[in-house]
Amino acid sequence: MVAQGKLFVVGTPIGNMDDITLRALRVLSSVEVIAAEDTRAAQHLLTHHSVRAGQEGARILSFFAGNEAQRTAEVLAILSAGQTVALISEAGMPGISDPGQRLVAAAHEQHIPVEVIPGPSAALHALVASGLRSDRFLFVGFPPRSEGERLRLFGSLRHEPGTLIFYESPERIAQTVQDLALALGDDRQAVVARELTKLFEEHRRGSLGELAQSLITKPPRGEITLVVSGSGNAEIPLTAESLDVEQEVRRRLAKGESAKDIATALTILTGQPRRKLYQLALHLKDSDEAATSQ
Repeated sequence: MVAQGKLFVVGTPIGNMDDITLRALRVLSSVEVIAAEDTRAAQHLLTHHSVRAGQEGARILSFFAGNEAQRTAEVLAILSAGQTVALISEAGMPGISDPGQRLVAAAHEQHIPVEVIPGPSAALHALVASGLRSDRFLFVGFPPRSEGERLRLFGSLRHEPGTLIFYESPERIAQTVQDLALALGDDRQAVVARELTKLFEEHRRGSLGELAQSLITKPPRGEITLVVSGSGNAEIPLTAESLDVEQEVRRRLAKGESAKDIATALTILTGQPRRKLYQLALHLKDSDEAATSQ
C-alpha cells in the first residue's frame, strides 16, 4: 500500500524577496510538486533563492482561481499516490484572498496530512503598522464590486467594534473609502497602506473623510491594504424593521436630498436593495410634487 503524501501550505514574500523563512526554503527544496498560483512568480522566487525546479527539482503546477476546482482533484490524486506537494500563492499566505482553502479542506476530508509553513501577510503587516487597535480585528478581504452589495456590506459593519481590514485595487480604493466614509462616518480613523515590504512602502493616515479627498487628488499605485478603526459604541444597528423607511425617505426629500443619495444612504442603513429604495424615493418625490401642484 502506497503511503499518502503530505500537503505543505507555504507562506511566501509579499514584496521583499528576503522575507522567507529557512523552513519554507527547505520545504520548497524537498517537495516533488509545487502548486503555484502564478508559475512565473514561483519560478522567479525559486531562482532568487537558488531552489531547483523542473527536471532537476520540483514540478511546478499552476493552481489559480480559474482552475482551482480541477486542480484540487489532480493535487489530491498526487498526494494520494504518496508524493509531497507545496502550495504557494503569488504572494503571502495561500487561502487568504487567494486559492487554497478548498484544497486544504479536501485534504483533511481524505485524511491527508497538512502542514502550514508561516509567512508574510499583508493584512497583519498593515494592521500592526497602522497603530490602530489590534486586540480584535475583522479581515474583510476584497469588497464586492457591485455597488449595492458593497454598500450593504459596509452598512453591516457600522457597529463592528473590531478594527476592519480590507484589500483593494488602486483603481477602486478612492470609491471604496468614499463609500466607507458614508457608511461609517467621515471621522472614522483609517490607514491606507500600499507596496508593503517594498521600496516605496507608504502608509497614509487620517479620517475616512480626509483620506477620501487625498485619494482623489493623489491616486495611489501598487497593491493596497486598508485598515479602518472599529466602532466605539454599542448601539443597535438600524434595520428595515427599526426604521420607518417611507418616513425617512420623505424626511430626506424635504431636506433636498436626491433620490440617488437617499437610496445609497438607506441601502447602508437597512440593507435593502438600492434599486428598490431608489424607485421608492422617485415615487414619493413624484407624489409629493403632484400633491403640491394641485
